[in-house]
Amino acid sequence: MDGTIRNNIKIGALVNIVLKKDQRSGELTEGIVKRILTSAPKHHRGIKVMLDDGQVGRVQEILEKD
Repeated sequence: MDGTIRNNIKIGALVNIVLKKDQRSGELTEGIVKRILTSAPKHHRGIKVMLDDGQVGRVQEILEKD
């Protein structure tokens, strides 16, 4: 599912994000969405979220909706 559209992302969803430090390599980090940080309805690089472990990054893939 598309991680660039805010309405697709829900609190508690399982997602793959790219952390700021991994933007060059594109390495993905899997986690559960705790907070949605981007207020805009769309963002071309992915909606910025905070995972339940505190890591912040942009959603690349939505794996499972809660």
